[in-house]
Amino acid sequence: MHSLLYSGVLHLPWWGTVLAALALTHVTIASVTIFLHRHQAHRALELHPAASHFFRFWLWLTTGMVTREWAAVHRKHHAKCETPEDPHSPQVHGLNRVLWGGVFFYMREARQAQTLERYGHGTPDDWLERRLYSKHKILGIVLMGLADMALFGVVPGGLVLLVQIAWIPFWAAGVVNGIGHYWGYRNWPARDASTNIFPVGILIGGEELHNNHHAFPASAKLSNRWFEFDIGWLYIRVLQALGLAKVKHVAPVPRLVAPKANIDLATVQAVIRCHYDVLSNYTRSLKKACVAELDRLRRMSPEAARALKTVKPWLGKDQALLGPSRYRQVVQALNASQALATMYSMRGELTALWSRSTSTGDQLARQLQDWCQRAEASGIVPLVDFSRRLRSYA
Repeated sequence: MHSLLYSGVLHLPWWGTVLAALALTHVTIASVTIFLHRHQAHRALELHPAASHFFRFWLWLTTGMVTREWAAVHRKHHAKCETPEDPHSPQVHGLNRVLWGGVFFYMREARQAQTLERYGHGTPDDWLERRLYSKHKILGIVLMGLADMALFGVVPGGLVLLVQIAWIPFWAAGVVNGIGHYWGYRNWPARDASTNIFPVGILIGGEELHNNHHAFPASAKLSNRWFEFDIGWLYIRVLQALGLAKVKHVAPVPRLVAPKANIDLATVQAVIRCHYDVLSNYTRSLKKACVAELDRLRRMSPEAARALKTVKPWLGKDQALLGPSRYRQVVQALNASQALATMYSMRGELTALWSRSTSTGDQLARQLQDWCQRAEASGIVPLVDFSRRLRSYA
């Protein structure tokens, strides 16, 4: 009786049960990030039917999540990010509510028929999905619980099951959707509040690199910088080597050549394709100019220097993310510096170039050529250097 309650078939020591629980939850994390997120929601890779069905079966056992519901809620999150229609934005609902109650936001949105109809297309709709996985969501968790209790003992197995059930709702629905839109570092000026929580993506399968994902949602690889590690990408490469996966998209890598005298269509296409790299470099140039202006203003107008220092972290953000109050602060602070006001204004012009879907390629090339000529005629050294780099995209 004691063996049945506390040991189970495997007779593991307590630390062995802990390691087994972590391993099982890690398989679930891998299933979410590879299958649900990168494969189903964003089509960043293709999976062999055997691998695809393993992930789907495992998620049914450990979470009871329905593929169509998960993909639909996540796609709506991208489409309506940081707006009142976003299913789980901490910028709208507050960090604490999303961090600790993210699963409830997910469940509420997953019940919306309109969300499923509009965003749930292309997900599995076979006999197993209709008759088993979607229809009997709780059955999988019950079977997993019985297996855990048989393997580890009734008491340890019950605890293992609780860890398995709680892991995804807290780490994925709470931490990624909450902290990942509130606190962390940003590689890319995405048009939302997404952040990279931590550069080493192991605990949540690479989902820690959330700003990278929002910048390049169709990329199968979530790490972008040399110091970042995405364990989900490692697993995808292993599956690819085994013939079980095929990568369709990764984030574009800029290719630079000698600066061109005249902007051509190829340059325009390269700039649009790598526009987040362009904006990141522009932000660095803008902040470099800001440092020089702060030194000048401290001698001439300490009050203006303090105002400029306050808004310096916001200079690389779009107006929509700043809000009316902060945007007014930025404009007022930039009144003391013609150079920064020029650079800030020209940033808006630059971002508008790849937003003009009605312009032809030749028109965009002429507009970018004009932008570069005005930038280099400004005499603002960081802006001149940036413009020359912009001419180098290929």
